[in-house]
Amino acid sequence: MNPRWQSLLKEYVEALAVAVILALVIRSSVVQAFKIPSGSMLETLQIGDHLLVNKFLYGLKLPFTDIVVLPISDPAFQDIIVFEFPEDPSKDFIKRLMGLPGDTIEIKDKVVYRNGVKVDESYTQFKHPDSDSDLENFGPITVPQGKYFCMGDNRDESYDSRRWGFVDRSKIKGKAWRIYWSWGDSPISVRWNRIGQLVQ
Repeated sequence: MNPRWQSLLKEYVEALAVAVILALVIRSSVVQAFKIPSGSMLETLQIGDHLLVNKFLYGLKLPFTDIVVLPISDPAFQDIIVFEFPEDPSKDFIKRLMGLPGDTIEIKDKVVYRNGVKVDESYTQFKHPDSDSDLENFGPITVPQGKYFCMGDNRDESYDSRRWGFVDRSKIKGKAWRIYWSWGDSPISVRWNRIGQLVQ
């Protein structure tokens, strides 16, 4: 092979390798795309919303590990977070953070109380207002240190901490940040009005 072409090929391969490594580092430590597959966070998040998740906000981790090398901030009350599902770590879940370490959470007739104070939840919806679910009244329960209590905004149709317990701090991947794309009920139905919206 011509030495000039060998040199050019080497440069392209090196540039491609660097680009791939940077993309993997950014995805694992800075920002990651996430798709909403279910209705547990309606109406805040719609099925078909595509989000960017800020992974850097809660601390810079070594790529592909749970080891935090640069702490930035801790998850805050009512943040919408993405985390490894405790019952199946291969799956990512997205819920709203309702209880921090040390908090006491109680639900009375579907109303959430945090440390004895009623929580303002204008974002919630109840699909089955007349249901007799055992989740209408829950607790009180105290969140252990290093753990978090999470719930879906679509409260009657969310499989969350009320069923499977707490989320470990090390399993929280990041905070939902912004919607970058949103499909409607069909592949050609785009929700243009949702694109670019801040998740809150």
